[in-house]
Amino acid sequence: MAKIRYLGHAAFEIKLTGLDGSEKTVLIDPWITNPLSPYHSVDEYLKTVEKIDYIIVTHDHGDHLGDTEKIAKATGAKVVAIYDLAVDLENKGLSVIGANVGGKLSIEDLFIVLTPAIHSAARGNPVGVVVSGKDARIYHAGDTGLFAEMAYIGELYKPDIAMLPIGGHFTMGVVEAVKAVELIKPKIAIPMHYNTFPPIRADPNEFKKNVEEKTTTKVVILEPGQEYYYP
Repeated sequence: MAKIRYLGHAAFEIKLTGLDGSEKTVLIDPWITNPLSPYHSVDEYLKTVEKIDYIIVTHDHGDHLGDTEKIAKATGAKVVAIYDLAVDLENKGLSVIGANVGGKLSIEDLFIVLTPAIHSAARGNPVGVVVSGKDARIYHAGDTGLFAEMAYIGELYKPDIAMLPIGGHFTMGVVEAVKAVELIKPKIAIPMHYNTFPPIRADPNEFKKNVEEKTTTKVVILEPGQEYYYP
């Protein structure tokens, strides 16, 4: 059984059974100190976790790269990022896996693929990511606008869960995110990247209503700090 814990904005802690049978803990876009987070500091958060195996960063904007450096140095977690960003983080003393959009990463214990995202970044291209273990296939879209090739992400990787931005201005809004669900066809959709700041105000219940009227996907709205178990 996979456990997904929402930490506010686009930050998630995921626990799932790895392909080798061991439990893996993965952080995605760990801006732990975001305004919606249940934690006021990284040190406070780290008291709640036994280990972190991987940190996946979708791009180098501060609200996604977040507290990566401090967490990685404290835990020894490997940081998965687009190659250009990974080189920069390696120069800061982190253990990294630099990759690019393409096929499965050369990692034995999890299935990880970096996917396209339409956004901006200073170091390398922004990405989304598919992370799979034995109990769940999860797609975190990162910061992105809508693009038609999301249908291929659904077709190729068949994510059980899709984490999608709905805040608009910098990413998809509710209308575009509903279409993304139609293209990807996940079993579960979790909205993210909304209500952190005034420009990205959005109503997750509107997203839920529209998705569940138009598709068979169930929308799970998580409050920061809340957990969801799948299946």
